[in-house]
Amino acid sequence: LSATLLLLSSTALAENSKDFGDYVVPFNSLATDMLNPQIARQYRITRSQNRGMIYITVLKKVLGSPGQPVHATVTARARNLAGQERKIRMRDISAGRAIYYKGEFGVANEETLKFSVHARPQGTTDYLEVDFSQDFYTD
Repeated sequence: LSATLLLLSSTALAENSKDFGDYVVPFNSLATDMLNPQIARQYRITRSQNRGMIYITVLKKVLGSPGQPVHATVTARARNLAGQERKIRMRDISAGRAIYYKGEFGVANEETLKFSVHARPQGTTDYLEVDFSQDFYTD
């Protein structure tokens, strides 16, 4: 199973990715109340409609496979439309061969957050930058 399937309920499987040549970075963000309760307990994630989560994986491209998960240094921050910035503490989670990074943060109803994620795969000096935005609805 992929890290995404392990982490998310079937209602939250939408995922985006950015290609960096030798690497691909799948990413997503969602309200934590969308997570399966058992999975949330297993990974110590607080389920709440007022709590958001970002997660990413760093995959090294390997011919004939969906990619090999690799360890990386990952930082993330979010900025709302009023310009208020939040640093998001990322932590790594390993599940079998999967390696992914997740961070949690508070959200307000109808809040749009613009995320900026930097990942440096272990053993490289390259920073992979992913920027995306997500709308959150808590009511």
